[in-house]
Amino acid sequence: MRRLSSLALLSICLLPVLSGTALGAPRASTIADTVYLDGRIYTADAADHVREAIAIRAGRIVYAGSSAGARSFIGPTTRVADLHGRFAMPGLIDAHMHPLEGGSRLLKCDLKYERLTVPQFQAHIQACLDADQGHEPDGWMEVTNWFLQGMLPADVTISHATLDVLRTGRPILAHDSFGHTVLANGRALALAGIVRASTDPSGGKIDRDANGEPNGMLEDSAADPFDHLIPPASAAEDLAAARAALLAIAKQGVTSALDADAHPPALEAFAAIDRSGGLTARMHFAIHIDTTDIANPAAAVERVLAAHRRFDHAPLEVTPHLTVRNAKMYMDGVISGPAFTGAMIEPYWVNAGTAAAPRWQPGKDRGPAVYYPAPVLADILTRLARAGIDPHMHADGDMGVRAALDAVAAMRKVVPHADIRPSIAHDEIVARADYPRYKSLGTFPVLSFQWEKPAPDTVDQLRDYLGPERAAILEPAGLLQGAGAPVAFGSDWPVDALNEWFALKVAVTRTNAPGSGYTGRLGADPGLTLLQTLRAATIVSARALHQDRQTGSLEAGKFADLIVLDRDPTRIPPEDIANVRVLETIVGGRTVYSAD
Repeated sequence: MRRLSSLALLSICLLPVLSGTALGAPRASTIADTVYLDGRIYTADAADHVREAIAIRAGRIVYAGSSAGARSFIGPTTRVADLHGRFAMPGLIDAHMHPLEGGSRLLKCDLKYERLTVPQFQAHIQACLDADQGHEPDGWMEVTNWFLQGMLPADVTISHATLDVLRTGRPILAHDSFGHTVLANGRALALAGIVRASTDPSGGKIDRDANGEPNGMLEDSAADPFDHLIPPASAAEDLAAARAALLAIAKQGVTSALDADAHPPALEAFAAIDRSGGLTARMHFAIHIDTTDIANPAAAVERVLAAHRRFDHAPLEVTPHLTVRNAKMYMDGVISGPAFTGAMIEPYWVNAGTAAAPRWQPGKDRGPAVYYPAPVLADILTRLARAGIDPHMHADGDMGVRAALDAVAAMRKVVPHADIRPSIAHDEIVARADYPRYKSLGTFPVLSFQWEKPAPDTVDQLRDYLGPERAAILEPAGLLQGAGAPVAFGSDWPVDALNEWFALKVAVTRTNAPGSGYTGRLGADPGLTLLQTLRAATIVSARALHQDRQTGSLEAGKFADLIVLDRDPTRIPPEDIANVRVLETIVGGRTVYSAD
């Protein structure tokens, strides 16, 4: 039967189904540990059923059906929770985030993604410096969650001089929240040896002033020299960051997540928590393959496999563990200004007029070349496929997306029968001719839904630079879904604040928050229906992470990963989805977060 996708028919689709599915008769061996009764439990199964009750035993669902049927699973030791009509659903599966970095940013000089003027930006950083006098004059100050694209006014000029006036002798780095731009003060530039004669590295750009001098803004790999100058976090600091991340995602209702750019400190920190029995989510890790690995793809894939052998816990169990079965590659940077490092098929537009009388027309800049030559990328994906590793590729621009799809096509020809599930993260601009290729190539677009709204990064610093045709299809979630693409969800935290329910609201409405200063919908894309959105963040993301047989829907035999909400997303205005709060998060039948 054709799936109902219209919001007008949602109430029909979500009528409670009172017949359930059980694993055998209610014998003593099937008496449940926990039973949830009298709720509206969205299952995300193939028919999008809503049940009244769930019974859990040994961390697995043994029954999903009516409350009357669930009572036969109640024994003297069963915990019985009456939902009183509250809404429950599968736990969210975030298929693209950076949890260690997210937890770490919470512990640094955090600008909290706020829109700031230059004086406010300076005042926030000065306050951090004043509160941390013990590291003067040589300790590095790292500033996080800087919403560069939201600086006020929109055309403000920022350079190392913005930081050089602060009362400190310390080297300072301000990291933009998108993770692709760093602002360094003069001291930091000098320590890194970034001078007029410095050349742009592969996969990066040193921004310059009118005289050709580095202005302090560094894009992508141009900031790599600082990696060797800033003391790495200690094991204790990484452990604290990982624990902070786990608490943050549990509060949001996330029960599984992919670290989409995993490095050894993240693996070590989460593995230590796993060994202590403290892991509260199923954590997947994508090992980074850098552009420097182009010279030796075999060695790069072997490094991924070495991490898999050391950290991967197979098979999946009720108790959450680590999984290392993904590899991460960057096709390009970001399409947003001022970087414009997304690889594009057609050039970005330029203003050939004036600010007062703009005249936008195609320019000559298509952004950087795709970071991997096509033959090398195809070789890497083929090697990964033969080893059973799923590629997870960052691509913002339509040329980056096309290069990723072309590499998947080449891999499928060589390894046609392997169960490999490639993902392309972000997909902010996709050429219309490439929409159907996701389905035909079995490739998941993993989209950050919160970007699909009018905002500084999509309107003020991007819309005109794309031209009207591309601006209309910016963030094409609904268009990809309509072409049969298996749309999955990934928050990209900490690129944005961790607010899963705001992201899911945007997926449906394509609007910003009230009071944001931005009204209306973004572009011509129809967006997703509520059911498509919920499925993207549950069963489809589970499929992308190769765990759909165990999680992603609430069905008998699967792990009991579910959440209880304070309101029913199917019975409230779509704008109110942003206000959903998680009351309880359950992973493998164990409550890992309770609002009480």
